[in-house]
Amino acid sequence: MIYKVYYQENPEEIPVRENTKTLYIEAGSEREVRQKLKDRRINIEYIQLLEGKYLEYEKQQDNFKLTE
Repeated sequence: MIYKVYYQENPEEIPVRENTKTLYIEAGSEREVRQKLKDRRINIEYIQLLEGKYLEYEKQQDNFKLTE
């Protein structure tokens, strides 16, 4: 499964919508996504499962790149 992660780069600051970034990651569950990202110093706002037509749409975007 592929997840889209919305995050802030600085975990000490209050989240600001304009500073929100995204990354795409392949994992079996939301818990696994958090486990894979635990060593990064980021503030995860939201993790969204991508599937079906929404996944196909995201794959067509220029910024779609799976994170390892």
